[in-house]
Amino acid sequence: MLAFHYTITDESGIHARPAGLLVKEAKKYESKIMIKTGVKSVEATKLMAIMSLGIKCGQDVEVEISGPDEQNAFDELKNFFNTNL
Repeated sequence: MLAFHYTITDESGIHARPAGLLVKEAKKYESKIMIKTGVKSVEATKLMAIMSLGIKCGQDVEVEISGPDEQNAFDELKNFFNTNL
């Protein structure tokens, strides 16, 4: 399992558009990708679950990746977060 922490910098947080992009990106991998905020954790392939987190600008999230392509998913998702969120 690989994991990284990220602080959301998008002024609007993770709203519908970036959440949709995140789901699309997460579905590229076989690995299970989880987004965690404090005590709540959801799969990154579930749009409504991500939206239910209500992630705001400045909030810290943890991304956990486990599976056969976790290293590739880790590298590309970390870049995705830096570029889009």
